[in-house]
Amino acid sequence: MARRQIGQEVFAFIAEPTPRHCSLDRLCGLIDWSSLDQYLAGIYAAAKGEPAWPPLALFRALLLAVWYDLSDVKLAEALEDRASFRRFCGFSLHEATPERTAFVRFRRELVRCGLDKVLFDEVTRQLKARAITVKTGTLVDATVISSASVQDEEAAWAGHKRRKAIHGFKAHVAADADTALVEELTVTPGNVNDGRAGGEVLPENPGDVYADSAYRGTAFASAVQSKGGCPHVVQTGVWGRPGGSAVRKLRAWNHHVQHVRCRIEKIFGTWKRSYGLRRLRWTGLAKAALQVRLTAIAYNLKRTAVILMPETA
Repeated sequence: MARRQIGQEVFAFIAEPTPRHCSLDRLCGLIDWSSLDQYLAGIYAAAKGEPAWPPLALFRALLLAVWYDLSDVKLAEALEDRASFRRFCGFSLHEATPERTAFVRFRRELVRCGLDKVLFDEVTRQLKARAITVKTGTLVDATVISSASVQDEEAAWAGHKRRKAIHGFKAHVAADADTALVEELTVTPGNVNDGRAGGEVLPENPGDVYADSAYRGTAFASAVQSKGGCPHVVQTGVWGRPGGSAVRKLRAWNHHVQHVRCRIEKIFGTWKRSYGLRRLRWTGLAKAALQVRLTAIAYNLKRTAVILMPETA
């Protein structure tokens, strides 16, 4: 399987002024990209008869699409004329860049090979080693994301007592309580119960696990305890004598849990406000999981850059 050679026009940079360093240059140094290239080595995302683009370059391009909320067409156009994008993906100044169909084929191969979770786990492992020093707690929550089409049979309707029902998928997320890095996630149809799916995303030794009232019940508590953690879940009621201290203690407990748990809402807000995850781009559960995990990888890279700012500046 022939692959294209990119970044070969080294003499072209001699005549050019020294490129300015930007945030993308700092992101390049956060992880060992060669380890990801090993997982992507088996992917050959090319039309018949033509050399394939290097898969690591295409993977980095998909991260750019998340950070800047670009469609495949806009991503291909941006790679043609933005020097920082070319540098991040490994293309030299004057060589050709992938067309939009290359990204379509590459995503199809990622789904076929089931590499979205593998890549997410590897990037998260490296970033946690740099950013998380002592594990103290875990935040668990879920968010509903609208499907690309109401005709998507793998999606489902998710209702809410104070909001309009949404047809889509649900991203169940576990994040570190201190750094707000996403550690684990899974994607399900929108009607899956939060408490039942929450146990699947718990990392090992999660510490104190903070969650809202949707995670009440023995199923989630047992899952937390089996991982060696301690559940801290918002409660909606308590038994006590009228005028006693039970209600006051309940309010104090819930205030503490909500104060810590609310940090995960900022993660979902960033995904939907800045990374275009209000609505999924493609149909099907597998492609939905791919988009959510690409978004989580992009978010974790940016978040780690912020945490390590004095070091990476």
